Amino acid sequence: MLREFERGSSPVDWCESNYDITIFIAEFYNTISNVLFFVVPPLLVYLFRQYTRQVHWDVNIIWGLLVIVGAGSVYFHATLSLVGQLIDELAILWVVMAAFAMWTPRRLLPLAFQNNRNIFKVMVILFATVSSGLACIAPFVNAFLLMLFGIPAFVLLCLELGRCHSKRVVNLGIRCILMWVLSITCWLNDRLFCEIWSRMKFPYLHCGWHIMIFIASYTACVLFAYFHAMVETPEQLPMLTYWPRDSWDTIGVPYITLASPTKKVFYKYIT
Repeated sequence: MLREFERGSSPVDWCESNYDITIFIAEFYNTISNVLFFVVPPLLVYLFRQYTRQVHWDVNIIWGLLVIVGAGSVYFHATLSLVGQLIDELAILWVVMAAFAMWTPRRLLPLAFQNNRNIFKVMVILFATVSSGLACIAPFVNAFLLMLFGIPAFVLLCLELGRCHSKRVVNLGIRCILMWVLSITCWLNDRLFCEIWSRMKFPYLHCGWHIMIFIASYTACVLFAYFHAMVETPEQLPMLTYWPRDSWDTIGVPYITLASPTKKVFYKYIT
């Protein structure tokens, strides 16, 4: 097992040259480009404090998992170790599974789960646990398989946006989808066409992936939190808002506020 902790033990090596900037970090720019994973989630915990009191506290699990994703990515790109790769990929898997467990619309759940989301959450946890074990068997294909999880999330987001009547929410959804497409483009180009980009003296597309996939991911989570609140507690009038100014809807940080917060009531179903 100690060999898996060694530098360079991962079968994956991205396009950026190794140890060019410092002897301590294998892929310097791929490492530091994870900074948003550490800066934005704590801010979201603060901004969502009304949401966590009035709607549901578990949105903070997502923000915490995003920090773990960033930490795993930093460790992986700094060392290119197999353990670092697995931490990075498994953290992404658990973010996706947690989001599906929390925000899959009740109307789309199997009948057995529609009146008790907790059972659905347990099933998702079991699936994520088994998938985590299988991910250790063939690490080289993990990244491509994780990309497949983005497809149902993309479809689900499009379905929810199609049902939404708020132009502001739809506009954010369009920007989220565009950012997701651009991030995937960066990832594929860095992975499959490294020689071309190296000849162009720009082997840094994976940095763009880190920045844009974080923006797309947390934006999608904000949107799903909004859709969830609109269905489960519509009487509280959820609103999409931006920090630090609500008018900064292109560069601000989106979050959800409640225009008419009420005392949290016991639902007729178990969430």
